[in-house]
Amino acid sequence: MLDWLIEGATVVDGGGGAPFTADVAVRDGRILEVSRQPLRTQARETLNAAGAWLMPGFIDIHTHYDGQATWDDTFSPSIHHGVTTLVMGNCGVGFAPVRPGGQDGLIKLMEGVEDIPGAALHEGIRWNWESFPQYMDALEASPRSLDYLVQVPHDPLRMYVMGERAVAQQPASADDIAAMRALLREALQAGAAGFSTGRSDNHRTAEGKETPAAEASAAELVGLGEAFAGLAHGVVQLVSDFDLLRDAKRFDAEFDLVEQLARASGRPLSMTWLQRDPGGEQMEAIRARTDQAVAEGLPLYLQAAARGIGVIIGLEASFHPFMGFPGYKEVAGLPLAQRAAALREPERKARILSQQSDRLAGDGTAIPPLVDLLLLRIDLISGRMFPLEGKLDYEPGVMQSFLVRAKQGGIRPLEALYDHLAAGDGSGLIYFPIFNYNAGSLDALRAMLDHPRALFGLGDAGAHVGTVCDASFSTFMLTHWVQGRAKERLPVQQAVEMMSARNARYLGLNDRGRIAPGLRADFNLIDPAQLRLDTPRLVNDLPAGGKRFLQKAQGYVGTWVRGEAVARDGAVTPARPGRLVRMGR
Repeated sequence: MLDWLIEGATVVDGGGGAPFTADVAVRDGRILEVSRQPLRTQARETLNAAGAWLMPGFIDIHTHYDGQATWDDTFSPSIHHGVTTLVMGNCGVGFAPVRPGGQDGLIKLMEGVEDIPGAALHEGIRWNWESFPQYMDALEASPRSLDYLVQVPHDPLRMYVMGERAVAQQPASADDIAAMRALLREALQAGAAGFSTGRSDNHRTAEGKETPAAEASAAELVGLGEAFAGLAHGVVQLVSDFDLLRDAKRFDAEFDLVEQLARASGRPLSMTWLQRDPGGEQMEAIRARTDQAVAEGLPLYLQAAARGIGVIIGLEASFHPFMGFPGYKEVAGLPLAQRAAALREPERKARILSQQSDRLAGDGTAIPPLVDLLLLRIDLISGRMFPLEGKLDYEPGVMQSFLVRAKQGGIRPLEALYDHLAAGDGSGLIYFPIFNYNAGSLDALRAMLDHPRALFGLGDAGAHVGTVCDASFSTFMLTHWVQGRAKERLPVQQAVEMMSARNARYLGLNDRGRIAPGLRADFNLIDPAQLRLDTPRLVNDLPAGGKRFLQKAQGYVGTWVRGEAVARDGAVTPARPGRLVRMGR
């Protein structure tokens, strides 16, 4: 007898081919049969899926659940967006290896780089490990909703070996590099999925310091890449802005390091690919260098987002334009509704709007220098700031912006932003796409998604919790690029292939990513007529009462992992079939 029989589904199988109607049989966690003819077979449960999409479970290669995984066995909010396999340990930050007494340094690093409340990390993480294999064992001890893979992050590795010299950005000696390489090799042999490193000037610790590996030398990167020698698994992930804010002329030298790391490791390497602002032209430079490197045989890939990369602004969010104004600081500690009422007082409003913001970036704060640059251009960039209200729109036109709203009202854009945030109980939100939106649309991103080396990624699930909830990228790929966009939509089979089979191939996962006989029964059943994103909302559900933006979706009939339903009709089930995927085992 079958465990599941799904009848009459519109199958989007992940292989890139056109959708087709079929019955799908599942037994013992595997897909037994995919038949275009009706299957007359008994099953413990039969689902009539007429009109619904049946898709492989989505594979999210860019998350930051490294801390949350120690207290949340469901990987929320990814479980609400069809993800069945995820990868954490990205951007060079994480929580292992760690020496006794070194926990606070890793928390400050993650708090600053990924905007995860330090109090939540202090209260939530159970530090029952030192080495990276011990961290894997600790995670593996608890069953979970979804499958997950872990990468070894560069910063903790460097801090474990070099101590304060790592934090002080001192060069690694030959002995340091050998020690780091040995630890990375040990983790890879224990089943770690790869290695990640971060070289972004926008990444800062909670104290405003550069991340420990941000300036790692070519010798260090090559030495770590050599840890993969002789192994048949593993990937490398890298985030870099290629020194854009320092000197755009340093781009080629920084990209040379990427190539050296890829050559030393011999493994697939993916890097962040954005249309930045300032520096939008860098996107084309990355494309050109990648195309050239691939032609020469290097396994380079480009992680692309599903929409603009930016922030949600609100008085209770991690960022808003007035947080540096002296007049705002006077009332910043008031409860939200009282604060909003105080901000509406005419005298206070006039005083704040006559002031200049204090500098936000610098020592003692994780706020990156980019924020101060944006605040200096607030009137101009208000053309890319939009009220997050009514029908959710992640590709709004300039006529919906605060720039136009201000001109229509005969006021400054800063006042229009102020009035929106101070209205009512103070819960109003603003959507601000910083990257991938230079021309006021997602047209540049549409071209990026067509690139043959593009990987679906950059959702940062579990991170930036006070500014975004981009774990919803997978749902957005369907609601916007497949269903909702007015022009240049993506065929559903292309979007699904990117989110499933392509990422599976990149990681070396041969048992998932498609709807095909013999593969794991990881899949989503979706009602396309009901599919939509909910508006993000701030909730206080992290340890120590920490807050985060949470965004759920409608239209997911169910999500299955290894043949067990982990979510049905938007509700998480008690099933915990998810496991740590140890590569090379």
